[in-house]
Amino acid sequence: MELENILYKYFGYQTFKTGQKEVISSLLGGNDTIAMLPTGTGKSLCYQLPGYCLDGQILIISPLLSLMQDQVEQLMKFGEKRVIALNSFLDYEKRGYVLRNLTKYKYIFVSPEMLSMPIIMNKLKALSVSLFVVDEAHCISQWGYDFRPEYSKLGEYRKQLGNPLTLALTATATKKVREDIIQSLDLHRFTKIESTIDRPNIAFYIEEVPNYYVKQSRLIELVLQLQKPGIIYFSSKKMAEQMASLLAEKGITRAMAYHGGLDQEQRILIQQQFIHGQLDVICATSAFGMGVNKENIRFIIHYHMPMQMESYLQEIGRAGRDGEDSIAYFLYSPGDEQLPVQLAEGELPSELQIDWLFSYFPKEEKLNNHFLEMNQHLREDGGFSEVQWRIIQDFIKKPLDFSNLEQAKRSLKDFVNERLKVKKDSIDYLKKWIKSKSCRRELILGYFEEEPVEGNKQKCCDVCGIDLKQYEATDNTQNHTVNDEMWKDYLSNILLNRELSI
Repeated sequence: MELENILYKYFGYQTFKTGQKEVISSLLGGNDTIAMLPTGTGKSLCYQLPGYCLDGQILIISPLLSLMQDQVEQLMKFGEKRVIALNSFLDYEKRGYVLRNLTKYKYIFVSPEMLSMPIIMNKLKALSVSLFVVDEAHCISQWGYDFRPEYSKLGEYRKQLGNPLTLALTATATKKVREDIIQSLDLHRFTKIESTIDRPNIAFYIEEVPNYYVKQSRLIELVLQLQKPGIIYFSSKKMAEQMASLLAEKGITRAMAYHGGLDQEQRILIQQQFIHGQLDVICATSAFGMGVNKENIRFIIHYHMPMQMESYLQEIGRAGRDGEDSIAYFLYSPGDEQLPVQLAEGELPSELQIDWLFSYFPKEEKLNNHFLEMNQHLREDGGFSEVQWRIIQDFIKKPLDFSNLEQAKRSLKDFVNERLKVKKDSIDYLKKWIKSKSCRRELILGYFEEEPVEGNKQKCCDVCGIDLKQYEATDNTQNHTVNDEMWKDYLSNILLNRELSI
């Protein structure tokens, strides 16, 4: 059967998007594949469709719980019931049922942390895994913008599963990061499929404002003027909520805040209302967007400065998936770079915290993780965040031979300082991009070592000269009150289907 026939039969599409068919053909030809496809080109189809052609299970490693759930629900909407996410959303009883009946599932989503659990790995070893998928594969590389220590162990987990056919997927990875992915997964003979990161239908516009107050009022003006729907990105949960309330006060009632602090039902409700056109604007942190399948997003506004070009490109890539013109608007005020620097510093343990922690290690013993496991109170006492604590645990787990604790402490500090330098360099590059008087698009392509492309300069960026009026709404009468009542049954059905699926 031709791939287009399978595509239409199971997913209802008649044609593939850029890169999809090439990736699927490579996998079905038995080739390990690393694919870099732009955000919005349907990377998930690259492992969903092969599931109907390959025997055995499709194992998908995903970094975010919300992304896993979105992808599970997406498959279920296509009528696929043999899908499950092994994550913390499952209570003890449900997880036990799933593990006893794992062979019934075709698509198994799992976090890298779950793979480190012997009971999970032993169950997976008993399966016939026909495709090992690493989603958001840039998380593998310590040079990647979203490095996850647990991802660096995926090569070992792949080996434990018998080195099954492997697909590594990412939307934004520099050449150095792609090389890291290949080495970490221990891929020897493989196919690389790399599409341009450029999305020519998304225009870039950066506006510098003098201060916070002007930025706030300018944001309200933009939301009123621009064609909707749209997403506004913030680095603060509190600011996302405050701005959603302020927009409502200004008559933009079809706006809601979305962030990781909301409970599961609230997140699902807001996502579904946005997807189905009941909301026009989402005031979001980076927790929103991954896996959200909405094609007609017309604008992305960045209120706060991201930490790197890669995440910025991921977030604006949620616009214009229908191929129609969209705009990525960036509001910058002097000093905005201080917030991402603070966030970067907060993700890593400070030298003070490291000194404090090492003062508790028994001097006569070798550095080992058992001490941390037996003294979990140290995390809270030392004010370590979950991410900081994971970094320390991962460092101590490494088979490194230190002659003394002082040497180990110095090595950990060096690692942290190196990571912080990478993050600060990324922030500096983004600031230079904001301040530059050169074409925004060409600078982004240069960052990813791509050649400049010929395009419509009237729809390129503020430097090349674009008319904002072409992105304004022709009808601003869309602002109505969202009726939550009409969604109660819908939400109940989603949650019920999830319960039945497990």
